[in-house]
Formats: sequence, C-alpha cells, structure tokens
Amino acid sequence: MTSFTAPRALGRTGTEISSITVGAAGWQRRADGSGPTPEETSALAREILAHPWITALDTSNNYGGGQSERRVGVALDDAGGIPPGFVLSTKADRHGRTGDFSGERMRRSLEESLARLGIDRFPLLFLHDPENTTWSAATAHDGPVAALVQARDEGLIAHLGVSGGNCTMLEEFVRLGEFEAVISHNRYTLVDRSAESLLEAAGEVGVGVFNAAPYGGGLLTAYPFWTARYAYGDAEPDVLRAATEFGEIAARHGVDLGAVSLQFSLRDPRITSTIVGMRTREDLRRTEALVAAPVPEALWEEIASVRLDPGTWQDALIPWVRE
Repeated sequence: MTSFTAPRALGRTGTEISSITVGAAGWQRRADGSGPTPEETSALAREILAHPWITALDTSNNYGGGQSERRVGVALDDAGGIPPGFVLSTKADRHGRTGDFSGERMRRSLEESLARLGIDRFPLLFLHDPENTTWSAATAHDGPVAALVQARDEGLIAHLGVSGGNCTMLEEFVRLGEFEAVISHNRYTLVDRSAESLLEAAGEVGVGVFNAAPYGGGLLTAYPFWTARYAYGDAEPDVLRAATEFGEIAARHGVDLGAVSLQFSLRDPRITSTIVGMRTREDLRRTEALVAAPVPEALWEEIASVRLDPGTWQDALIPWVRE
C-alpha cells in the first residue's frame, strides 16, 4: 500500500477516508442524450462500494436534478446500505428553479436527499455554493447555516462541511467553527493556487480538505490537450501557457500529464482527499493507473519552477462579493 492508497484522517472528525473520493456529479442523462446510462453507473458503483482502498463517494441534491442521488441510492440499496468504513457525502442545495437559499429550503433539501439515497442519517453533508446568497443571509439566526447546524445537533447529520467556489468565502465559513470539512474546486491545480490560504486555514482549525477537479475540468487531463477550457470557461492565455509548460515537462519525463495533475493534489499533506469525477468503470481504471504511475522527483522540481500569474486564477477572475 503506497502513501496515496493509505487512509487519511478527515480533520477533527475522527473519521478516516481514502485519498480519492469518487465524484458523482456526472451520474445523469442530459436532455441531449449524453451522459452515462444507469447501467454504466451501477456497474461503477458496485466496484466502488467494494473497492479495496477507495472508500468515499460524493454527490449533491442538485446534480442532474436529483438523478445522481437516485442512482447512488439504488446502488446502496443493492449493496444493503452504506458499507462499514465507507464515507458517503452529499450537499444541501438552493432550490433549482427559484434560487431559494433559506433555512427552510435547507430542511427540504435534506428531506429530498434522504428519500433519494434511502438513508436515515447523513454521514457527511455539505452546505453547497453559499456564494449564491449573502454572508448575512447565510449566517442569519434562521438561515441555511443555522438550519444545518440544528439538523446536525438533532443527529440527522454526523459531520457538517461547506463546499463552494471562491476560497476567500470558504475560509470565512471554515473559521465559523461549525464546519469539519471543506470542498474547493478548480482552485488547487497545477495552474491555479487560489486555495493556498484556505488550505492553511483549514489545517489550523482541524478541518478536512477535499480538493475537487484536479484536472481543471479537462485542460490538465492529457497532453497534447483535447480541450482549451479550464473550470467553466475558456482558459486564460497565461493559464494555457503554464499548462503547456507542464505538459512539456511531463512529456520529457515520459509521464502522463493526468498523473502529474492528480498526484500534485495527492502529494500535498494539507489535502485529505481529491475528488475525481467518474462515470464508468473505465474512468476508475484510469484513475487507479494515474495514482500508481511513477513520477520522478526531478519532475516535481521542474514543476515548481514554472511561473504562474495569480491574476489568471479563479479567485481573481470570480471574486466573492460578501454582501
């Protein structure tokens, strides 16, 4: 068992989790017919729930309008429930049509997720995307944070986390003292280090860190690139320049850029688990191979020498408006 496949402590929760968390955001069929079939995600779920070292799966109330949670729920039912030691996480979401982000909406979100997943208690639940409300509304006495804290105190949630975009925002939520885990996405990769301060803050207060989208939504998956998009839009020219340098370094060392991108996250001791989106068993096989790929130390020394422009990072491009 390598250091990448050994279980890790999830902050102060007393729970251990694998370095890889399977992301189930793509477990849905879209209107255009794209996306994995239920049979494909069912086959993947069977492997994940019995996997020798991957012990975590993440979904959300609003992924695919509930499709993702329903598919996970079917898999759990087939498996006889959540396996011992497995960490299932989902997220409480605003209303998909009205945008309602109230405390009352959080309770409805919990009810919907419990029904879809077929469970009676959340092992780990995240407040999702609070950038879609204001700080004062989020932290009001009857707001979404208070509603989820109350649900936790009632025993409905074992561990409470927060998940979102801008890392300045996430750091403020982490420092409230109510959250035991945090998910950041597209903000700690080879080309974007927006989450640097968040990682330090989480470590200071004992909050477990999930780093999602280590490939930046596709750009850092392989070299030559198959897409020029990073996160949810076209990559900035300087991001493409840096990504190209990383790709060339990987190629010189005979290493898959995907392995470098993934292991960049896995090797950081401040990151508990890296969320990798998977839709089929083939995605799982590729992830296993990238985790196991040998990467020479000399490559990491070259990686560290590449110049990055903080002005092109996601937090600079999408600043948080606190109120």
